[in-house]
Amino acid sequence: MTEPLIRTGNEIEYDAVDAADGLEKGVLIAEEHGAPNFAIRRFELEAGAAVPEHTNEVEHEQYVLQGAYTVGINDEEYEVEAGDSLLIPAGTVHWYRNESDDRGAFLCAVPNGDDEIDLLE
Repeated sequence: MTEPLIRTGNEIEYDAVDAADGLEKGVLIAEEHGAPNFAIRRFELEAGAAVPEHTNEVEHEQYVLQGAYTVGINDEEYEVEAGDSLLIPAGTVHWYRNESDDRGAFLCAVPNGDDEIDLLE
């Protein structure tokens, strides 16, 4: 049986993501914390930062927490802002660009396991 877990905000460590300058990731809850099925991560996208075109091996459900930025999905561009949700199916080409003066942040839920990124540029 899975045990309940509370992690406070000050327990979360943020690391730069190698795939893009200006992108940081903090793992909120994942398999290593006892979550049996899904991981929840928080990404922060600095003002002016961009994440190149890529695919992931697993689906992503995202929720925009703050800011506004552009998401490219399969040759379409979408302007997203706090309160918006996204579904990015496994293998879908996507990218991010923050042209604003403010940091953007989003939650990303993925199935536990390998989430290998394949850069296309």
